[in-house]
Amino acid sequence: MLAISIGFLIAFALILLQVPIATALGLVGFGGVLVLNGWTPAISMVATITRDSTLVYTLIVLPLFVLMGNLVAGAGISGDLFRAAQALIGRRRGGVAMATVVACGSFGAICGSSVATAATMGKVAIPEMRRLGYGDKLASAAVAAGGTLGILIPPSVIMVVYGVATQTHIGMLFAAGIVPGLVAVIGYMIAVRYMVWRDPSQAPPSTERMKMDGRSLLRTLWPVAAIFGIVMGGIYGGLFTSVEASGIGAAAALLFALTRRNLTLAQIREIFADSTRTSAMMFAIILGAALFGEFVNITGVHEGLLALVQGSGLPPFGVIMVMIAIYLVLGCVLESLSMILLTVPIFFPIVLSLGFDPVWFGILIVVVVEIGLITPPIGVNLFVIRSVTPDIAMGSIVRGVLPFIVADLLRVMLIASVPALSLWLPNLLFKSAGG
Repeated sequence: MLAISIGFLIAFALILLQVPIATALGLVGFGGVLVLNGWTPAISMVATITRDSTLVYTLIVLPLFVLMGNLVAGAGISGDLFRAAQALIGRRRGGVAMATVVACGSFGAICGSSVATAATMGKVAIPEMRRLGYGDKLASAAVAAGGTLGILIPPSVIMVVYGVATQTHIGMLFAAGIVPGLVAVIGYMIAVRYMVWRDPSQAPPSTERMKMDGRSLLRTLWPVAAIFGIVMGGIYGGLFTSVEASGIGAAAALLFALTRRNLTLAQIREIFADSTRTSAMMFAIILGAALFGEFVNITGVHEGLLALVQGSGLPPFGVIMVMIAIYLVLGCVLESLSMILLTVPIFFPIVLSLGFDPVWFGILIVVVVEIGLITPPIGVNLFVIRSVTPDIAMGSIVRGVLPFIVADLLRVMLIASVPALSLWLPNLLFKSAGG
């Protein structure tokens, strides 16, 4: 227990000192095994884990889903989604902020990244809301919170990482995120209404009505529906696996981007290059996390923590509450991927031993780490919005997201208390598919 405590503290300190997470986890993992077992086992571990953690067939989905999201974002679908949502629900007071949340959720369904969702939608929605007289608190908070939907509504890169790390079925994880994602959208819309009720100056009465006929609406929404339907419908219809779905989705996104004719060859090349850089970074993080996880296994901390849990007298649900509290604290200083890769090797065996469903636990921690994206002082989405609109004070952004954080906390308790909220759809889909 002492070894893993020291290792965890060193990794935590390195990450806070802005050492890349892949380097921090890899160094601690290698150094820990070196101290405990010597040079030869440590070097052998690095060679074996480098092969086993990167040459994993299911990891193909990572670069392909990243490419799919970048192609769709580059093609300008975010603006179309925002205008469609504004035409549908933007007429009431605060409706444009609600439309922003809906557009973020729709964009997240084909993007898979919260940071990309916040950055892309921020460039479109915040200037429009400010033009219509919306307050900076509401405008920035709606995008910052709505952006978190990118890692929950499938396909989600974070879910893929969790699924690979824990050997959990990725298709079931994707299905499990749909209902909680819809609950999140509703919760955020309620948060918008609350902010408008508390401070009507944040959303003036609507004087400008955007109209869009059925044909224009269909033309705007069909690419999102088509790509999402191809990827998710193919998986749950048994037509192809999640790996094959990622390739088909990326090809569909490329076809869509080419038909839009607003991307030059240089821009498409840059999208591919950016997707390659992002994918390489993620593979490096996975390798570092695998080295750290092997160090965790050698220390035997799982057995020690399980014995501690069993001797504490806490009921299983109480243990989950403690884990949630730990994630909420870590979310104040770490970003989402760091939290998952640091904690899953320690928490996951305990969760399984207590009889909890790994799919449910995956959705639960994804929802919890979502909160960290908008929690100061390190909330990544807060800084994304600040970079998109540097004239909005960070204090305004932080004050604006507080009602959304409350909505998130209520959602965490709902998902933790009612596992069927996450498990109903995957059980239905995979039972009907015969697997």
